[in-house]
Amino acid sequence: MKAPVKKIIAGKYKGKTLKLPSKATTRSSKGIVLESYFNTLQFEIMDRVLVELFSGSGSIGLEALSRGAKRVIFMERDREALKVLKDNIVQTDPAACEVIAGDTFETIVQVLAMLRAQHEKAYFFIDPPFSIREGHEAIYDNMIALIERLPRELVRLITIEHMTALELPESIGPYALQKRKKFGKTSLSYYD
Repeated sequence: MKAPVKKIIAGKYKGKTLKLPSKATTRSSKGIVLESYFNTLQFEIMDRVLVELFSGSGSIGLEALSRGAKRVIFMERDREALKVLKDNIVQTDPAACEVIAGDTFETIVQVLAMLRAQHEKAYFFIDPPFSIREGHEAIYDNMIALIERLPRELVRLITIEHMTALELPESIGPYALQKRKKFGKTSLSYYD
C-alpha cells in the first residue's frame, strides 16, 4: 500500500510532496482547514516565527515556511512522526526549521526560552490528538493549562485545531477568543 501524502498548497515550495505518518499516531489537518488558516493569516506570517505544537508531518509549519515565515519550530514526540517530519523538512529549508523532540507539555519550556533568547514573538498553532483517542482523555485540559502559561510577550496569535464538539472557553489565561471557524467535525479557534 502506498504511503499517504499531501502537497504544499502555495508559496515557494508549492507542489512539494509531504509524507504523512500513520493515522494510528497522528491526524493530518484537512486541506480546507489549512487553507482557511492561511487565508486568515494572509501576509502576517511573512518574516515571522511559527511554533507548531503536536506537529505530525509538519504540514502547517512547512506551509508557513513556503509562504514566507522566517523560522518554524516543530514540536513532536512520536518516533514515526518525527522521522516523517524530518524527511519533509529536507524538501524545504532545513536551516529555517527547528525540531524539538519530546512531550510538548514538557518541551514548551525549551521553546519559550529559545523565543525569549532571540527576542521573538511567535504564532502558535496547536493541533493536539483528539481526546477520543485512548490515553488522550486529558489532552485538552493539559492544552488549556499550557496556553494559560504562555507569556503574553512571546505570543502573536494562538490557533487551536480541535473537535467541533469541544466547547473551548471564551478566554484562556490572558488570551481571549477572537473567532471560531467550523469545518464539519473539525474547528479552528483563534485566541489573542
